[in-house]
Amino acid sequence: MITLRPIAVVRSTLTDPTRAPKQGDEGAPEAWLDFVPDVVPGLRDLRPGDEVLVLTWLDRADRDVLEVHPRDDPAAPLRGVFSTRSADRPNPVGIHRVTVVEVALPCVRVRPLEAIHGTPVVDVKPVLERPGER
Repeated sequence: MITLRPIAVVRSTLTDPTRAPKQGDEGAPEAWLDFVPDVVPGLRDLRPGDEVLVLTWLDRADRDVLEVHPRDDPAAPLRGVFSTRSADRPNPVGIHRVTVVEVALPCVRVRPLEAIHGTPVVDVKPVLERPGER
């Protein structure tokens, strides 16, 4: 049994999955991560300018999908879902590389984030550029 519990939720202007960018660098806005109170001590070392990986649970995904047309383009050849970044997959974990803009506990503002409003956050990890960092 694997048990995940959300540690935060995305607060964003993006509300329609069909209109959201596929990747953050394709015009995604800033967004807030609203953390649950009991995990706030884990945020103590986050600073503006930090690059982090935000792991989300893509709760609106179709978990029965194993093949997709990349980028929802019907002209693109079908591919196995594990060779794509499709949200639709058996375990819909999203990974988003973002920059911390502001820390206002219990919230953290990041950019760019393509996850839509209400998406659960399951973890945040630092981006490591060199072995041995943090």
